[in-house]
Amino acid sequence: MFNYTLRSLAIAIPTLLIISLVIFLLLEAAPGDPLGEVPLTVPPEVKEKMRTALGLDAAWYIRYLLWLKQFFWIEPLHLVDRIFGTGYAQGMQRVISFQSRLPVMDVIAERIPQTLVVVGMAYLLGVLIAVPIGILQAYRQYGLFDQVGSFVAMIGFSVPTFFTGTLLIIIFAIKLHWFPSVYDTTLRVTDWSSFWAQVRQMTLPVAVLALANASQFSSYMRASMLDNLGQDYVRTARAKGMSERVVVLVHVLRNSLIAVVTVIALGIPGIFGGAIITEQVFKVNGLGQQLISSIHANDLPMVMTLTFIFAILIILFNLIADILYGLLDPRIRYD
Repeated sequence: MFNYTLRSLAIAIPTLLIISLVIFLLLEAAPGDPLGEVPLTVPPEVKEKMRTALGLDAAWYIRYLLWLKQFFWIEPLHLVDRIFGTGYAQGMQRVISFQSRLPVMDVIAERIPQTLVVVGMAYLLGVLIAVPIGILQAYRQYGLFDQVGSFVAMIGFSVPTFFTGTLLIIIFAIKLHWFPSVYDTTLRVTDWSSFWAQVRQMTLPVAVLALANASQFSSYMRASMLDNLGQDYVRTARAKGMSERVVVLVHVLRNSLIAVVTVIALGIPGIFGGAIITEQVFKVNGLGQQLISSIHANDLPMVMTLTFIFAILIILFNLIADILYGLLDPRIRYD
């Protein structure tokens, strides 16, 4: 397992470099100009100086190599300086956002707590709801619980989140006035009253995302459980006199989780990416909303950095899923 992890990490390095180059070239080829919003009254020479200040006058490969240096060397050094109070990155140019003129990593660090709180909580809640529901649906196949669960899962999986979010806002925010319709990102939890206000404003966006996640995961869990319940080892375990609880929750569940782990692990990077549509509906000031606004503003450093971080997370959690395979099923070897 250790050797497999090292080999995977060694392969991941050139893979990430190729991905970063592809992302950069796609952004270069995309239509639009970072200075497209500059008023026409600005003289051409001033606009040219602005382009030079942003580094847009350099060749594309120079700007790409500079971004690699900033992302893999300068930004980690700045993080070390921030943690230990050193000065290794002093005077070095960081990745700067065209839109806000602030370091990209500082903007990401400012917005990621909102994304993790809302999207992360919804993801965790969706998993906690989906796994037991999928188990019960498979064990009581074609029963009332299975039919109701399948119907709810079909609705949650089919209906887009912008429709579900809008519907919940109309019912619970506008009609009943139970929850706010807009997420207040300036709220700080300092006492019980502010904590309750935070719970209230999280309820609707978390409910929308949790429904979508639980619908997907419960369907996978049900299908995986049904596949394993019909295997020979289940009949053998029952013939040996094992209790139904041990058969289902130990043998069948462990083997069923192998397929579900892939879906859950590969969905975790989406937590950091934010729920773009849901964040727009509820005005959550997270990374998803930041990515949309950066694309509209042609903020290439921000879009490049965010999309590359998502690529790193996807490769990382692919590796984690592979490792979990070996832990869940001793028959799987990576020799």
